[in-house]
Amino acid sequence: MKTIRQTVTIKATPLVVYEALMDSRTHSKFTGSAARISPRVGGRFTAYDGYAEGRNLELIPGRKIVQAWRASDWPEGHYSTATFALAKAGTGTKLTFAQTGVPDDQVAAIRQGWAAFYWEPLKTLLATATTRSSRPRASASSGGRSQGTRRRSRR
Repeated sequence: MKTIRQTVTIKATPLVVYEALMDSRTHSKFTGSAARISPRVGGRFTAYDGYAEGRNLELIPGRKIVQAWRASDWPEGHYSTATFALAKAGTGTKLTFAQTGVPDDQVAAIRQGWAAFYWEPLKTLLATATTRSSRPRASASSGGRSQGTRRRSRR
């Protein structure tokens, strides 16, 4: 078994990077494939139309994601441990990635896959998002409306 280590700088805050990796819709958008990701420790995830799957071992929003991770073509029941450490770096985020327990015959493909199918499209998506207009959005607690249009119910 081998370890893959990679570092990438992304032009977005650590919390935005964390949310992109952990939100099913955003994850699907930057990978171009279906993803279902639980936001809870112990919760399960699948990505790349089921090619990758596992469970969340540790989640610290904006700082760290640790997952038991496996690919569908790995030996049955074998999981690696993937760690995404996020730290503020200037106006962006330094993402330090380590994946331990990767089967020897899979290392080259998995190493190349993280760079080509995760880091590059994630950087592109988030760079595009940061160049868009920064108009205010309605908060989730407002039911999708701005506070100025909230109606009070009367009984």
